Amino acid sequence: MSFLEFLLLLLVAYYVIYVLLWIVLDCNVALWFKSKFGVSLSSMRGQVVWITGASSGIGRSLALSLARHGVRLVLGARRVEQLEVVQEECLAAARGLLATKDVLILPMDMLQLQRHESNLFTVLNHFDRLDVLVNNAGRSQRASWTDIEIEVDRELFELDVFSVVHLTRLVVRYFIEQNGGRGHVAATSSIAGFGPVPFSATYCAAKHALNAYLLSLKLEMRKLDVTIFAPGPIATDFLQEAFTGEQGAKYGQSTANQKRMTADRCGELFAVALANKMDLTWCGLFPVNLLAYCARNPTLTKILGQFMTEQTLNKIREGKL
Repeated sequence: MSFLEFLLLLLVAYYVIYVLLWIVLDCNVALWFKSKFGVSLSSMRGQVVWITGASSGIGRSLALSLARHGVRLVLGARRVEQLEVVQEECLAAARGLLATKDVLILPMDMLQLQRHESNLFTVLNHFDRLDVLVNNAGRSQRASWTDIEIEVDRELFELDVFSVVHLTRLVVRYFIEQNGGRGHVAATSSIAGFGPVPFSATYCAAKHALNAYLLSLKLEMRKLDVTIFAPGPIATDFLQEAFTGEQGAKYGQSTANQKRMTADRCGELFAVALANKMDLTWCGLFPVNLLAYCARNPTLTKILGQFMTEQTLNKIREGKL
């Protein structure tokens, strides 16, 4: 065997192994590697992490994952009763690493932009610092492209994009004033933010826009850590609150008995991404993870498009395939 043939064999073996990992793993390879050999979550002990949308779903699970390692938390959401439950769960998960004062309940509505600054002051007055902002609040969507009212487009963008950008700008300014631009901002995006899916046009567009905002921020501020966490289908109650095509309507469906990653596993992976200050990561059960890799490659996306109908893609994203 010549040296050139040997190199070619190594290259083929590399790609075969890589594709097998896409199939076997429930997240991108870099995130899996960091979960096994990267920085431990305990490195974040004592840091203050502000999570919006923390009353349920991914936000709640992320809070629990961080609490287990002594990370101080700001739990932000509209539903105070649910936040109180999450606070108790976090204190129990911390097993003595956190006191009640270390898990702050912050009643807030992301759409009330005029209160964002006072929300930030509340956090700073309580902890005298902020290390990480996690923009997790938001809503999904289920609707045909042609049936979506323009008012729904505007409302979804207000919540999933503009409110996030507004709060993030305030926090980034704080990082600039206090730390010379050093800090960490993160957002719950979606695989739909770089690989569009059918029947969620506004949501896909919003997540693309959010990703672009954050990537642009990273280009301008090299000292700032920016994490975009993009989950696939997760077993939460988010479809209950999802937008449809009609203004004021909610999808109101359950994710029960669907093939979805658990919220707890998603929260664990999100915490790993934060601890290791990763830029773009994603997670999802097969075949979602494989399709996410393909979505990052225009050629593979075009090839898959020849074999998968919109109905097939929708079944995958709904955990029915």
